[in-house]
Formats: sequence, C-alpha cells, structure tokens
Amino acid sequence: MNQSIFAPAKQSSKALQFAAGFLLVAHVAGITGLTWSLTRPYFQWATPINLVVSALLLLLFHRQWNRAFIFFLVFTYVLGYGIEVIGVHSEVIFGSYQYGRTLGIKVMDVPLVIGVNWFILSYCIGSICAGLSVHPVVKSLLAAILMVLLDFFIEPVAIHFDFWHWKNEVVPLRNFLGWFAVAWIIQIFWVYLPFSKQNHLAAYLLIAQTIFFLILYSIV
Repeated sequence: MNQSIFAPAKQSSKALQFAAGFLLVAHVAGITGLTWSLTRPYFQWATPINLVVSALLLLLFHRQWNRAFIFFLVFTYVLGYGIEVIGVHSEVIFGSYQYGRTLGIKVMDVPLVIGVNWFILSYCIGSICAGLSVHPVVKSLLAAILMVLLDFFIEPVAIHFDFWHWKNEVVPLRNFLGWFAVAWIIQIFWVYLPFSKQNHLAAYLLIAQTIFFLILYSIV
C-alpha cells in the first residue's frame, strides 16, 4: 500500500486543475450563498457536504497510503471529534460552547463532520509546512500556530452562521489555547509519522478555505 489507491488522478495535472477549480468555485459560491438571505438556509445545509467532499478530494491526491498515514487519518478524526465531545460537555478545554444545526448530524451533541474539519485543517497546514527547513518540532509548532491563526478568523463566521455558539457569544482565550494544544499534538504525529507529506491539492484547498473565511469575516 505504498502507492495511492487513486494514483491516476494524482498523476494527472488536468485532474489537479479540475479539483482545484472545483474547490475554488464551491467556496466562492458558498460565500455568495451564505451572504444572501434567500439562499443562506440551503448553503448552511450544504456545509457538511462541502467539508466531506473537500476531504475526499484531498485524499484522492494523497500519495502514500501506508499504515502510518491510515493511523494518522483515524487518529486525527478520533482525537478531533473526541476532544470536541469532552469540550462541549466539560467546558474545560475550549470554554462554554454548543454546536448549532449548520454542521449537520450530531452524536453526543457534536457534529460527526467536526472530525473531518480537524483532519482537513491539520493535513493542509501540515502539508504547507512540510517543506520548511527547520527542526520537526519547530515545524509542528509553526503549523499549530497557523491553525490557531485561521481559527481566529473562523470563529466570528461560525457564530454568525450557526456552526457553533459561545456563552454570551464571546470567544474565550481558552479556546485558542485549547486549539493550539490539540493542533500541536496532531502536528507532532504529522511530522514524525513516515508517510509522504506532499499533496498538490492541499495548498489549493487551504487557499480556498482561507479566502472563504477572510471574506465572510470581513462581512459579518
């Protein structure tokens, strides 16, 4: 299992261009659809679908499906989802918050798709930082900081569009500290597990998501 199970797609520049274009169009459409009150409910409903499709496309272009990567995939989802369950019910890790309806089906008051979101952000930012010529620990720290920085712009958007809500709609400092801790744990596994960190689609997906949240951040 050293090669991607989707190797033909990975090797095709046309497939990459199509996937990157699709992600960009989908996120731009999401911006338009969410800001227009008439279409907002439909685009809120489609949000978890967009996350799942984005993750599948990302995996489509992953290069090395070995045991280490499969472990990382499962570990990141389970940790991301599990820590949110603990966070929602204990209010210890991130603060006092609850999920809204936008992210879809919930189990134990946490949307199942939230683990997918942790995986996407961890993978994309980890892939971007993989080429840095620094110590692996420093690399993981930088990636975790970037994840927290992106979360800073995500939070107001998430509140406005009913992704999740904080007590009194005030995002506590604890949230960003918690995000950093979880992100750093994931990135430590990312840098040290032996699998290919190169994925050409990761940069495009990260750019699309960053544009999405920055524009909506400026609007809300």
